[in-house]
Amino acid sequence: MAGAELNPTPLVTIAVPSFNQARFLEEALTSIFDQGVPVEVFVADAGSNDGSIEIIKKFEHLLAGWRSYPDGGQAAAINESIAKGHAPYVSWLNSDDCLLPGGLKHLLAAFERQPTAPAVYGRVWNHHQKTAARTAVWVQPFTERRLATRCIVSQPGALIRRSAWEAIDGVDASLHMAMDYDLWWRLYKRFAALGFVDEYVALNRDHEDTKTNAFRRRHYQEAMAVVRKHHGQVPLKWWLAQPYAVWLKAVLNKARRSEPADVSSPKQPPAS
Repeated sequence: MAGAELNPTPLVTIAVPSFNQARFLEEALTSIFDQGVPVEVFVADAGSNDGSIEIIKKFEHLLAGWRSYPDGGQAAAINESIAKGHAPYVSWLNSDDCLLPGGLKHLLAAFERQPTAPAVYGRVWNHHQKTAARTAVWVQPFTERRLATRCIVSQPGALIRRSAWEAIDGVDASLHMAMDYDLWWRLYKRFAALGFVDEYVALNRDHEDTKTNAFRRRHYQEAMAVVRKHHGQVPLKWWLAQPYAVWLKAVLNKARRSEPADVSSPKQPPAS
């Protein structure tokens, strides 16, 4: 693991919330410590019994801290972990996602170019676990209009200033599905537009156990409540797309994950 050192003053605090994700956890942690950036990493395991603890102990000498016991949920675990750190930039990486080589460097460089941005984000691949196919997550340069019609920020590809994170008290622990979407809104409303990096910086895994797939209706309802709270109204697009997003898309996603892998070069959605 190149660049994995605890001695340099860390630039980034990364929380890794996890529960029974042993099949992904090692790759997630390796991707962080291979960034070549001084980091402090806190793993918040919710009491896994699938071999995750053995993997965590393998990385113990590199971690700033870890624990394993039932907690108040993903958002609470993220807030807890980031509060333990002191680096000027913060993020979290779910244990079934990973950073791409050089991802953190791209994001840190973006802060230098965009000094007023409370957070920056880049492009992210969606890795469909059953087929090994990759498609581009819908990520676009930031505007309020775009954010109101869908979440244009993919969380694994985002980095946040600690000062901004602490000013808004991190993620809302009362949310379980759209806490990241709510976070982007609150950062924007309190400070300024989020900065965009036109580079692929992370990989999001699409598999049957993700909360988005397992609780699609709840995810959609919570996201719409977030839009109403911060934008004042829910754009018509949400109401028109809801049947597709909740029912039809779930069926299509299930069928897609059973198809043979498509190794062709995926296309990024237009930034319109």
